[in-house]
Amino acid sequence: MFQIRLKRKAEKSIRRFHPWVFSGAVDRVEGEPEPGDVVRVADSDGRFLAWGHYHPRSGIRIRLLDWREEAVIDEGWWRRRLRESIDRRRDLFRRDDPDAFRLVFGESDLLPGLVIDRYAGFVVLQALTAGVERVKPLLAAALGELAWVRGVFERSDADSRRLEGLEPTVGPLWGEFPPERIEIREPGFRFWVDVVHGQKTGFFLDQRANRRIAAEYAAGREILDCFSYTGGFSIYAAGSGAGSVTMIESSAPAVDLALENFKLNNLSGRPVQTVVGDVFQVLREYRDQGRTFDLIVLDPPKFAPTRAQAAKAARAYKDINLLALKLLRPEGVLVTFSCSGGVEADLFQKIVFGAGLDAGREVQILERLTQGADHPVRLSFPESFYLKGLICRVL
Repeated sequence: MFQIRLKRKAEKSIRRFHPWVFSGAVDRVEGEPEPGDVVRVADSDGRFLAWGHYHPRSGIRIRLLDWREEAVIDEGWWRRRLRESIDRRRDLFRRDDPDAFRLVFGESDLLPGLVIDRYAGFVVLQALTAGVERVKPLLAAALGELAWVRGVFERSDADSRRLEGLEPTVGPLWGEFPPERIEIREPGFRFWVDVVHGQKTGFFLDQRANRRIAAEYAAGREILDCFSYTGGFSIYAAGSGAGSVTMIESSAPAVDLALENFKLNNLSGRPVQTVVGDVFQVLREYRDQGRTFDLIVLDPPKFAPTRAQAAKAARAYKDINLLALKLLRPEGVLVTFSCSGGVEADLFQKIVFGAGLDAGREVQILERLTQGADHPVRLSFPESFYLKGLICRVL
């Protein structure tokens, strides 16, 4: 058994159930644990604190798995934790009955380094740490035992794997290889998803509730959907009676799939314009042309993965929101998001406020938005709160 002793007083966050131990907290390593080994974590006097996955070269030196000394991190442990996480979603979505949602959200579901998403009859798994990398076959086999699962596909190509010394890995883990397109359903709408080549695991599942909320402001309005990907916000807006929809997206295949999603929902007859290009550049062109809109959605990619990058990201967020506010008509609505964990909610609100000042616009906040309930925030792990959204009105 490998044991990691922490420096004196470094155990405070562990006793409060935070799941990360940083390298600076480690005082002594007993034995020679390899990346992904399970270790016993103890305080400076050797008293037990938790079990966790160790990595000798990662800034997050240990990812904690269990705070019970009697726990055994074996196949049974992984199967129980996986079953518990899936059972939570069964209760969560009993009423709306979607068939695409997150089954496991890493640390928030007490399974650090593991992300699992459902897309109809297929499951997409992301192994983000060396510890989870070791148990992938076990997890895939357990998922394959679920009656509705046709195949388990791996999309372990996130940049964070490099911090664990892991190469990107994409491919089948169990059962059928997923088709080129998987049809999923959300309440009132359907979407084609490409889990093999699409962004993240194929679709932005965390925005499901926000698509519905934003669509409540869409009826009769001229909509501009920026970073539109495969048309999630646009489909909801068009289905709610938007006067017209313009989508801007840098990926041509994503735009093509968005148009297929319009057809899938019998919305292809609605006024829809698509633009393949850089959103910042296109918005500047619209500004120079004097174009205006009634509702603008900004759902950009992650500009700041860590707090160290927050200052640089803040400039990008301010720039994009400033451009959008200049394009909104009086009483227009801005639906704006940040998915950057390094940009906290207060900072994001200040960024939008600063953009409003520079645009010479007075702005109200109508609603605050966040990630869906299948992406829960663990109170002992505030880092799991990453998606911040504001619905604003220009006076």
